[in-house]
Amino acid sequence: MDILREISSPADLKALEADQLEQLCQEMRDFLVTKVSATGGHLGPNLGVVELTVALHRVFDSPRDPLIFDTSHQSYVHKILTGRRDQFDTLRKKGGLSGYTDRGESEHDWTESSHASAALSYADGLSKAFQLRGEAQRSVVAVVGDGAMTGGMCWEALNNIAADKTRNVVIVVNDNGRSYSPTIGGFAENLAELRMMRTYDRVMEQGKSTLKSLGWVGERAFEALHAFKEGVKSSVLPTEMFPELGMKYVGPVNGHNLKALSNVLEYARDYEGPIIVHVVTEKGRGYAPAATESADLMHSTGVIDPATGRAVGAAKGPSWTSVFSRELLEAGARREDIVAITAAMAGPTGLAAFGERYPERFFDVGIAEQHALTSAAGLALGGLHPVVALYSTFLNRAFDQLLMDVGLLRQPVTLVLDRSGVTGSDGPSHNGVWDLAIASIVPGLAVAAPRDGEQLAALFHEALAVEDGPTVVRFPKGELPEPIPAVGALADGVEVLRYSDAAGATGEAEGVDVLMVSIGALAGEVVAAADALAAEGVGVTVVDPRWVSPIPGSVIALAGDHDLVVTVEDGVIRGGIGAQISEALAAAEVDTPVRHLAFPDIFPAHASRSELLREVGLDAASIEASTKDWLASLFPEPSGEESDR
Repeated sequence: MDILREISSPADLKALEADQLEQLCQEMRDFLVTKVSATGGHLGPNLGVVELTVALHRVFDSPRDPLIFDTSHQSYVHKILTGRRDQFDTLRKKGGLSGYTDRGESEHDWTESSHASAALSYADGLSKAFQLRGEAQRSVVAVVGDGAMTGGMCWEALNNIAADKTRNVVIVVNDNGRSYSPTIGGFAENLAELRMMRTYDRVMEQGKSTLKSLGWVGERAFEALHAFKEGVKSSVLPTEMFPELGMKYVGPVNGHNLKALSNVLEYARDYEGPIIVHVVTEKGRGYAPAATESADLMHSTGVIDPATGRAVGAAKGPSWTSVFSRELLEAGARREDIVAITAAMAGPTGLAAFGERYPERFFDVGIAEQHALTSAAGLALGGLHPVVALYSTFLNRAFDQLLMDVGLLRQPVTLVLDRSGVTGSDGPSHNGVWDLAIASIVPGLAVAAPRDGEQLAALFHEALAVEDGPTVVRFPKGELPEPIPAVGALADGVEVLRYSDAAGATGEAEGVDVLMVSIGALAGEVVAAADALAAEGVGVTVVDPRWVSPIPGSVIALAGDHDLVVTVEDGVIRGGIGAQISEALAAAEVDTPVRHLAFPDIFPAHASRSELLREVGLDAASIEASTKDWLASLFPEPSGEESDR
């Protein structure tokens, strides 16, 4: 990797001769395969944008000219070119390089949220700011994928960008759809070259004036020329994707031809006003295992063998998602009113199998979570029971629709939130720690948090049986934990996972007795902490509400029989289930002290699930330690000694 070693900034890249760039691109592909196969990450998308990213940094002046990558999972090449090559061994690891752009890493990174379809709105705002500050000569470049263009925010932003012809916004549409076949030579390529020429607009305007000056004959000649040009344009461009916005459009351009890319980007840089550049790329380009992978061209991968592309490590057991997928198929076979909705993520959320078996009852709405929720409300109004499967973090953008279009109408819509709580290596905008706080404030919405696979199956079917309002079933990412059997159950469905050793099932407590309320998949950590406390003489009862919101009445009643209530959840502490339990106890005039263990008021950074849980005090050892500290503060006498309280 002789050339790559010399690149530590865009200035180094600009200093290269044109004949060195092809070798650099190959070295970067080799580098990506080597590094990402060892850490996991978004391999396919980054292999597809090597030449595009090189051309962007050659033509534009980053960070003076902001380069904004929509979603930004395709920013690895950008990171390499901006001085972070030597950090790739830490990619997606705690304290290491983020898998997305990150403002804390480099001045070349302007954003860091990895939610799709937002780049054009950032670009709209930045270009307005530059104009107001007298810096209108600065370009703002937004790189947005064809998939992200299905998101409504893109079209809202385009509407505003197109309204002002004085701002230098360059919208690069990275079209890596698998229907693409390279266009080599021919009239379409020549047309693209013609339309990229700097003199094209001037020639067209002069030609228009000249022809129209010839009177009726000239007018007819210009109309014929214009119709011919538009006809050719319609035959080679995906015009359904680019309606008449009143914006300049150039392309399609071969996204792996450095000369063509440089030409079109230089034209776009010098063009006065907003412009769309349509670039066609191949996801997974240059790496056979990715280019031939049938599911998603190695969009995201774990640790793999770089030679074969096969996963490395022990075979994984069943996942939370696979259990949901199985149960949805079973429900679909029993009930013809069950329909499923995905927002462009059928495979990752477990809906693909349902879509294959019941295609007429399966709807992929694209990256449009807001539309997904309101469309689900419409399906419910029409007599069906929609199941909307989303990543937890993507519910954030559809809160208004959940509240006003589903909740207010009390429609039987079941939301299944995958990747709830800690997702780990994907970082702040993918950790799903907000769903409990968001969903639980919607009146009439019931939220279930299963602790294991058996409970997921049971709670999902219970949710489908609810016909007088919406339901949410949320679960984390990854493999299923070992089942945790209940040792008892209360009248309203709350399950007891552990009775206090101090009281037994029905006896009177002799010492301090703690009630632990375990929310969802943290049950294993909570039970382990309770066992450790019991070994030190503390009586601990552990309950799993199953339906965690609204707060079950039996939890409130049980709290009154204990000396301390500790709630444990993998969501944010503000507005979470623990906060609701405190409110419910206060309303019932139960004065048992309550303490909460949950995520503090932070955006959780990228790290493994176990590292993040330990960092915020949600592992077994931390739960035990926190409870002991609270007991020592509340009850100064040794917890194992008798008390006359």
